[in-house]
Amino acid sequence: MANDSEILRLRTLLGDYPNTLALKKGEVRSAEIAFDFADVKVPNTAFKDVVRYFKYDVAELAIVTYLQAKRYGKPLVLLPAVVVGALPHPFFVYNAERGKIFPVDLRGKRVGIRAYSVTTAAWIRGVLQNDYSVDLDSIRWVTFEDPHVEEYTDPPTAQRAVAGKTIVQMLLDGEIDAGVVGAPDLKDTRLQSVIENPNEVALAWCKKNGALPINHMLVVKESLTQANPAAVNQVFRLLRESKQAAPVSGNAIDPIQFGLENIRRSLELIIDYSVQQKLIAKKFAVEELFNEVTVGLK
Repeated sequence: MANDSEILRLRTLLGDYPNTLALKKGEVRSAEIAFDFADVKVPNTAFKDVVRYFKYDVAELAIVTYLQAKRYGKPLVLLPAVVVGALPHPFFVYNAERGKIFPVDLRGKRVGIRAYSVTTAAWIRGVLQNDYSVDLDSIRWVTFEDPHVEEYTDPPTAQRAVAGKTIVQMLLDGEIDAGVVGAPDLKDTRLQSVIENPNEVALAWCKKNGALPINHMLVVKESLTQANPAAVNQVFRLLRESKQAAPVSGNAIDPIQFGLENIRRSLELIIDYSVQQKLIAKKFAVEELFNEVTVGLK
């Protein structure tokens, strides 16, 4: 058993989810490493700290943010470990009190998204472009936050909302026509999906593409993989064991997957969507997202 002075302490950003609960409660642990979990209730609010200031040794990070960080040479390495995933289709909504909107109606419309580079928005735009032939440049995108990676610049079709506004309130007030909202907002029955039968359509989309909707994955500092590859291996193992300790989900699909081959197609698809949307300048091969320490973890 290692004594306290021999334990490697890792500054860690990780949200509270069923798949992380055992790890965060200490029910899954290691004798060699310890996690100093940041007191951050909503992890995406700290993603700038991950990619701009490298505040964490281990962090969950939105996959599009990671792709952009990789594009600009940030010293972070991906692990083949999904932390958050959700079917994107239901989160794209309109205000039913102001009339039905279909994907075909989006030309010239104002669509609210938290930031242009948000991963859920990138998945939804990919669906709109590739499955519904929507011209993304014909839409006026209304944003509320800066991108996490500071080198990235929003496209000319994006404009910033007035300070203090929210997507939901702008939807209800008729200031935007549609928007990408969070799960709690879906409880408002006035907000209805632009894509009809969104869960059924999303499941069919998963089957057609052979992909799962990845949102957040695990990253580590590149220096950690160089200095202590065994610790990186343990981080991966502990997160996987924490997921295995979670109650079995009743969902039709399980996006919380581990190992490159289980997520390869999902990564290929979000890379393709990101290139199409000019979120990144060039296409990465999936293996380029990892290094020799992380690529074979499973």
